[in-house]
Amino acid sequence: MEVKAYLEITMKISNENRSAAGKVYSDYRAPFLNNITGALTKNLLIRNEDVQVLHGFDSVEHAKEYLDSELFKNDVFVGLKPLWDAAPDVKIYSVA
Repeated sequence: MEVKAYLEITMKISNENRSAAGKVYSDYRAPFLNNITGALTKNLLIRNEDVQVLHGFDSVEHAKEYLDSELFKNDVFVGLKPLWDAAPDVKIYSVA
């Protein structure tokens, strides 16, 4: 399958919390790829100013559905929320 949409979640996370954020990413990467409909890729991008998780999907609809999934709401969100210095920026892009 080909990536047709990206879900980008950009988070302000202090350096002292980044290893904990990396653990959340690692813990839920395989369940995301194996169990979320339309999930194709998941990458952790790190910059000095923020951390991004870039999710690749087969459609915009599946990217939107992930945000309402039990995995996201009950596991990923719960694990990351205490680590945020500010509310995350969430964007969905379609591939042209």
